[in-house]
Order: sequence, then C-alpha cells, then structure tokens
Amino acid sequence: MLPVPLIQLQCGVNSYEWGKKGNSSRAAQFAAASLDQNDFKIEDEKPYAELWMGTHPSNPSKDKHTGRTLLELVQDNQALLSPAIAERYENKLPFLFKVLSIQKALSIQAHPNKKLAEKLHARDPKNYPDDNHKPEMAIAISDFEGLCGFRPLKEIAHFLDNVSSLRQLVGEEKAKQFIETVNKNEGIESEEATAENKKVLQSAFEALMSSSEQDMTAAAEKLVESAKSAGDDFAGTAAVPTPGGARLSELVGRLYGQFGADYGLFVLFFLNFVEMKAGEAIYLRADDIHAYISGDIIECMASSDNVVRAGFTPKFKDVDTLVNMLTYDYAPIENQKMEATDYTQHVENKREAGATLNQAAIDSQSESMEYNPPIEEFSVVRSLLKSQGSKLTFNPIDGPSIIICTRGQGKISVGPKVQEIKTGHVFFVGATAECVLESEDSEFETFKAFCVLDDAQTNGN
Repeated sequence: MLPVPLIQLQCGVNSYEWGKKGNSSRAAQFAAASLDQNDFKIEDEKPYAELWMGTHPSNPSKDKHTGRTLLELVQDNQALLSPAIAERYENKLPFLFKVLSIQKALSIQAHPNKKLAEKLHARDPKNYPDDNHKPEMAIAISDFEGLCGFRPLKEIAHFLDNVSSLRQLVGEEKAKQFIETVNKNEGIESEEATAENKKVLQSAFEALMSSSEQDMTAAAEKLVESAKSAGDDFAGTAAVPTPGGARLSELVGRLYGQFGADYGLFVLFFLNFVEMKAGEAIYLRADDIHAYISGDIIECMASSDNVVRAGFTPKFKDVDTLVNMLTYDYAPIENQKMEATDYTQHVENKREAGATLNQAAIDSQSESMEYNPPIEEFSVVRSLLKSQGSKLTFNPIDGPSIIICTRGQGKISVGPKVQEIKTGHVFFVGATAECVLESEDSEFETFKAFCVLDDAQTNGN
C-alpha cells in the first residue's frame, strides 16, 4: 500500500554554541511543536541552533506517526520524489531545509563546489561528511545580520588606507599594491582589469589569513582599542555607508566580546555587511564566503553538511582550502539579495506553477511569493494568509515539497487527508499532489521548499 503523499514530520534540532538559548530560539520552539513532549523539552540555558528538515543522514526527519525516517519512505516509494528526481538524486531529497536561530556569529566559511566536495570527502570524510556541493539561500524571519561576499574593492581599499592594524597584517607592500591596482582599474570593466583586481584581492586576503597568531592577536587588541576610542570616526567610515561609523565600531567590539582576538575581526573589512528584515533573502553560491552574525532565518541548500571554516569558530579550520577555493568575485551586497516573485501568477519554462488564492485570501491581500535561485535543487515559497478562511491551493508539481508553519494555525490537506497545522508543524508533500492550506488565524505564515527539474513537465493546471 502506497503512503498518502502528506506526511507530518518530526524534525531534530542541533545544539551548537552559536544558537539562541532556550525559548528565545525559534529552532527550539519549532522542534518542540514538531516532536512529542516526552521526547523533547527545551532547556533554558541550552543553545538551540538549527532545525533540520529533510533526508540528510546527520539529522534525518521522521514520520511523526510511524517513526520511519523520511529517507526510508522516499527510497521505498520513488513516486514521492518523482521518478526523474529519484534517478538524478539517488533516491534522496535534493535539498536540506533548515531554521537557524543565531545568537553568536557563525564561522567565517564557504561551502565547496561539487568537484571540490568530492575531493575533500575522499581525503577527509571526518570533517567533510559528504561529496555534495552546497549552494544555499537564507530568508530572514526576524531582524538578521551577516557578512556576505567580498565588498566593492573601493571599500576594501578605503579600509586598508584607514585601519592601520588591518594594513599591518596584510603588509604594507601588498596593501599598497591593492590600493594602486584598484585606483588604476576604477571604472574599467574589461576581463583583464577584473582578473587583475581578483588577483590582488586574493593576494591581500591570503596575506591576512596567513599572518601569525601572535601578530594577529596584537593587531586585534589595537583594533578594538581604536574602535572603542574613535566611535563615529572609526576607520573613516563616513566614506563607506554600510556599515558606517559607530555601527562598525560596535560590531568590532561585539565580535571581540564573543571570540576574543580572531582573524574574523579583520575579515569583516573585506566582506559586505548585510542587514535584512523578515522576508528579505540572500543567495550564496558554492565557494561564496560568508558568516551569519545574528537573527533567525529559514535556510535552504543542496543536501550537504560540508563547511570550510577559517575564523570565528572553535571547530576544525581549513584556511588553505578556503583561501584557494574562493571565486574572489566582489560586488555590493544588493547583488546577492534576492527578489521574490508572485507565485500565484508565476509561469516559467521549468514549471507552469504556482498557486491560487480563494476570494477571502484575495480580499485580505494574502500573498504567496517565490524565491527562485539559479539552481534546480530547490526553490522556496513564503505564503502569508491574512484572514480566517483564506485558502491557498498549490498546484501539483512533479517533485517533492516540505512545508513548515512559522506563524499562526490552520489546516493542510492533500486529497481527502486533512490535518491541523500550526506554528512549528512540518509536513512532507509528495510529487504530483495538490496541496491546500486554509487559515484559521489572522496571520498564517508558511514556507515551502520544493524541487522541480528544469526539463520536467508539471502535472498541474
């Protein structure tokens, strides 16, 4: 007998040092709603960092009613994934869906591309537990701060010119070469100028990351003292709008309070600082450098747990690999932010998609918005039904979905099967199933991660 393609999931939460403590953690709140009370109780002083939703063996989700893992279920019935996705992704869910609750900065990190992941896993399976790449997307569900990608080079040059402790670690010669190259190539968009810019960026960054622990510690103490005393004038940040003045000095002090002397204090001068409000999103390709600093996010990624770290962490660091794997692309943070599109009107060559709203949902200005990164493993839809009785019908797609409720309560149905869904509840929806969400609240918010292959045809309207 085939399982009904609507499965309520129990999802595990990982406890890492950087997570929010106790009930302040959205990951913990959602886990408590997902798991039986006898199996999970939130501890006030314990940090809860990540809720995992998917088939990854490090923390697999389970059918709430049978206890079987989602991986077992989709491997036993490939139709839940769709035959095409089951074949391409070896009978596993192509994506890993998460909720992150961040109190303390995550490591300075990047995730390897597929080719590098295969090499790292073969060489060091303990620290690189799988052979998959890990592009990822983060959608804020509360105020969020992070570091994301290399800044425009003019900003880095400004900091090298104004932050003596940073220039000291990079080295006077390399700092001078960087500034001169950036000034020379300003406004030039040729391949030669871009290649030259990337070369000096890598050289300066590598010099920073290879400086001695002793030199870095001394420079960090000098940096923190300078930030404290200068305040609004710190690092001449009036010329660099994000983050500016006192904001940057506060960030240095806060990160020093969390980690002490650390290379990450200087990496922040190389990376874009980003602040996001709920609903805003960024996309990170494999090999993009980043570090999340604070907030709660919905995160979706290719199904991998590979992380190459180089700062702000007590965990295994692999600085040489990080320095050599990065693309050294540089751009304003706006280039990495994602624009959501209306999923109820969404038509694209890879799916005739979407969803439809009933009249009550239309009248209350409910919405269903898609974040669609340039990869096929996943997309995410955020839906907000704004009145009791509002309905959203997801058209059938030829691929699997996972839906989490992050606010409010309502009903979820596939065919004749109807279940309660409220904050923290998580459901798997199998391929080709029409799924209906109905609100019983004034604000009923859900996030749906799904996969449809570019060459697959939809089975919907």
